[in-house]
Amino acid sequence: MAYGAHLPVPASRGERVKGAAVLMGCWLLLLWLLEAVDAASGHALDTFGITPREAGELRDIVPAAFVHFGFGHLAANSVPLLLLGFLAAVSGIRRFLGVVTMIVLVSGVGVWLTAPGHSVTAGASGVVFGLFGYLLTRGFVDRRTGDVIVGLIVAAVYGSILWGVLPTTTGVSWQGHLFGLLGGVAAAFVFRRRGAGSA
Repeated sequence: MAYGAHLPVPASRGERVKGAAVLMGCWLLLLWLLEAVDAASGHALDTFGITPREAGELRDIVPAAFVHFGFGHLAANSVPLLLLGFLAAVSGIRRFLGVVTMIVLVSGVGVWLTAPGHSVTAGASGVVFGLFGYLLTRGFVDRRTGDVIVGLIVAAVYGSILWGVLPTTTGVSWQGHLFGLLGGVAAAFVFRRRGAGSA
């Protein structure tokens, strides 16, 4: 007698929404806890920022996305990270984690290669720009009307952040923003849905 393997049951929309909300809530909580530890330790965690073109700083590419230079810096990133992250994660946590990993790496390496010497860059803004680029591109790559509409809404609400990829504000890492955006666009192609883009 032959036995068939049981295929995993796809998560319902409600389960995906709940999972995305919990994930992003935990992420934001972690960032605020880290900043509280940083403040209590005399900003010891700021050393995990990226100083460009120093070989030893390559290990800080990932942790740099989780530390901030003060609560004001973190607060500015929190709402867009929460909203854009939630919209990206609803379509699948595993895919989302791959997308975020790629954004963090592309943004961090871009900063390491191009930021001014002796500068220190940290914060989740590269991830925010990456998620923005990913959500704008995902629907067209996957050929899913719903995701295209989500991308257009995101563009309408947050489109003004694109000015952040230009070197117009002293002390703001436009390099992290630019490479984060590029990483997000690239992630939409790398992590496209199976069968997307086929005729």
